[in-house]
Amino acid sequence: MATAAAATLALPAQARTIDEIRKDGKIVVATEGQFAPFNFFQGAKLTGFEVEVAEAVVAKMGLKIEWKALSFDALLTGLRQDRWDMVIASHGITDERAKAVTFTEPHYCSGGVIVAKDAAIKTAKDLAGKVVSVQTGTTYLENVKKVSAVKEVKNFPQDTDARAALVSGRVDAWVTDRFVAANSLKANPDAGMKLGDFLFIERIASAVAKGNTGLATEVNKALAAIQADGSYATISKKWFGEDIRCK
Repeated sequence: MATAAAATLALPAQARTIDEIRKDGKIVVATEGQFAPFNFFQGAKLTGFEVEVAEAVVAKMGLKIEWKALSFDALLTGLRQDRWDMVIASHGITDERAKAVTFTEPHYCSGGVIVAKDAAIKTAKDLAGKVVSVQTGTTYLENVKKVSAVKEVKNFPQDTDARAALVSGRVDAWVTDRFVAANSLKANPDAGMKLGDFLFIERIASAVAKGNTGLATEVNKALAAIQADGSYATISKKWFGEDIRCK
């Protein structure tokens, strides 16, 4: 009985199993839609690297996909409430998050970089006495807080708000994903932003409900399949000009 009870506790009662999802023919996937070039809207269309990767993975699983888009800090909460089956929104794998959800294998590796208008602000040491902007609920926020000499950390609901705070001069630096930073510098050449060093490196993965290992296993198989058949590389090179899978 103890074993059965443990198994019951391991998987939330309402989280759909892979068999239930297959029977329905559709998987519900949530993302933010505000984090270009990974997940964002072009008009009414949701697009980006992660959106295309998820669609390729789901197609490999023989399923249709239903997208949900909402604020970043609500994504994992909604997953724990079984409001969707999976989240893909550039979540770095952390021990704290892994207590609440089950991560799949990473679909890319990246890290948080320092962006500033002052060329002298490049490294973690250069953040001493500075005001830094980050997005709420992110590993960028967690890692900036670890830099003890930072004067103030200002967090914003969306990463674009954190960037805007730097552009308008309300903060001295902005910490974000390296690909997001590169994309922002390219898209806003007159903003005066300069790319600094990595503050930390991380592995990025999608997530399913805690203990839903059957679904995670099938997602992992499909991800491995699109990485093996070349479709992942095609998507990655389309968005970044390089293959960004974890080496």
